Amino acid sequence: MFLNYMIKAENLSFMRGSKLLLTAAQFTIFPGQRVGLVGANGTGKSSLFALIRGELKQDHGELSIPKAWRIASVAQETPALDTPARDYVIAGDSEYMAIQTALTQAELNNDGNAIALLHGQLDTIGGYQIEARASALLAGLGFTTEQLNHPVQSFSGGWRMRLNLAQALIARADLLLLDEPTNHLDLDTIIWLESWLVRFPGTVMIISHDRDFLDGVITHTIHIEQGTTNSYQGNYSSFQRQRAERRAQAQQKFAKEQDQRAHLQSFVDRFRAKASKAKQAQSRLKALEKLTATAPLDESVSYDLTFPKPDKLPNPLIKLDNVQAGYGSTVVLKAIHFNLVPGSRIGLLGRNGAGKSTLTKLLAGEIQPLTGDREVSAGLAIGYFAQHQLDTLHPEETAMAHLLRLDPSAAEQKMRDYLGRFGFKGDRAFEPVAPFSGGEKARLVLAMLIYQRPNLLLLDEPTNHLDLDMREALVMALQEFSGAMVVVSHDRHFLRATVDDYYLVANSAVEHFKGDLDDYSQWLNEQTSSIEDSCVVNSQADNAEAKDQKKQQRRAAAAQREQLKPLRNKIKKAEMAMQKVEQSLALINETLANPDIYQSKSAEQLKALFQQQGQQQNELEQLEAEWLELEAQYELLNQ
Repeated sequence: MFLNYMIKAENLSFMRGSKLLLTAAQFTIFPGQRVGLVGANGTGKSSLFALIRGELKQDHGELSIPKAWRIASVAQETPALDTPARDYVIAGDSEYMAIQTALTQAELNNDGNAIALLHGQLDTIGGYQIEARASALLAGLGFTTEQLNHPVQSFSGGWRMRLNLAQALIARADLLLLDEPTNHLDLDTIIWLESWLVRFPGTVMIISHDRDFLDGVITHTIHIEQGTTNSYQGNYSSFQRQRAERRAQAQQKFAKEQDQRAHLQSFVDRFRAKASKAKQAQSRLKALEKLTATAPLDESVSYDLTFPKPDKLPNPLIKLDNVQAGYGSTVVLKAIHFNLVPGSRIGLLGRNGAGKSTLTKLLAGEIQPLTGDREVSAGLAIGYFAQHQLDTLHPEETAMAHLLRLDPSAAEQKMRDYLGRFGFKGDRAFEPVAPFSGGEKARLVLAMLIYQRPNLLLLDEPTNHLDLDMREALVMALQEFSGAMVVVSHDRHFLRATVDDYYLVANSAVEHFKGDLDDYSQWLNEQTSSIEDSCVVNSQADNAEAKDQKKQQRRAAAAQREQLKPLRNKIKKAEMAMQKVEQSLALINETLANPDIYQSKSAEQLKALFQQQGQQQNELEQLEAEWLELEAQYELLNQ
């Protein structure tokens, strides 16, 4: 009876091609849970999403999903449309679009009853606030007010993926499926998305290799390993602790069983031929046969990304003196002063488009300074990793061929051993690169980079296609790297573990950032609306005039504050109402997230709770729309 309220997998097995991805998997997901689906690349996480969406069929077992649930996920392709960005996002609410289509037809038919009914349905789903909702989502994802009406085709690939994400978020789904949602986002947008997902009242399943993001969002973890699933309560860090304990217990059990096997086998071997002990030997042999075999722990693919010691470590490695950088006549960065010495471990912070990649290309020598000097020391060996380098691989060639291109005289066995450190073992080293996954291509680029013994690493989003195990291996290798490195990454755990100093790229400048990632999060939220007057008034008359102007400004500001007071009171009242509904909704969500409730409550009681949840969610959306409108009025009057 309670299957109508949960997702449940029982003995679930399915294949992709000839590969068995899952066998006899078991898991249950209750309403309101936010579940992280984790595991190495290629274990079937995205295929499980496709199974939930109905795009694939299981080979064995059952996967039960509530029939009434609305499922939303992020589209992977974005057509080049003339549609304005906000309208494209609104189209993600299929229920709203269906009502609008029916309403247009009813108006053509002059059907008054249908028109009244459809307007009531629009009001019920919060349709009259949908433009405000779409605008708020796009603002949170980094779009400016002007960009709301720009056509979809005018945006680059990364920004189109943000539009697809906004489409999924606006859908008012019961189940939201997010597959690597942070890949095209910068830090400030990831932080916003975290807070949005925590408030989302439905069920969420997330595939991500960003452990800080998972820690901030998920309440439960499903781990795919050895072709099956294990469920854990808690975020990713909690899962890691529980998994380590489970693995220790399993290892202890395996070792104990092996000792028992050895003891029984020794007895059988010693006394099988002796008539006086034959009966006991046969008894031990039967016990040995009946002893359930515990499989040894299948250790995840281990990677060894150790960097060889650089041939030289000149000091400084590279220096930028009063450099302007950009493209053609477009200046992106001005007055850059940057000095990299061995041991420098720098992370670049800043919004997408601020110039982080431009600075990295400048350091790498891919672009030249528009003005100023870029001084390079003799012996500089740059290891540059950027996403576009994955596209420079030769699709028809093998991983071995790519490596031999760097060192044609190297022994094949040496190269095979080296590639094995990066997961290309056996025949995999001799297969064409074309069908490789993004993660495998990234591993190959890293293998080629490390082989060249760099003393300066420039890493622009190096973790985008790497699974968690590979990210940890890269972290460990970078912690031992003796050269200098500059990192651009939205993975906060990766930055914390590898970087000592941060530089902020903003407003065409590159400046040392005094603080850590938590300070940066606060900086992102700060409002920079006030500008101090730095002019010095030299004459007594000018000074008196300035004082008089300031007095008039203070009076005008006081009058404006008095005028805006009623509007501010309305905003505070709306905020208090929103807070009250949010608290009430949080209690309901917490109640529904408790698995025990589905055993202790009747179907009618559960139905009432879900109805109450829906009503309060609608009320919250209406309050948010009212609050946004009041804030817009306040900003307009306060200009």
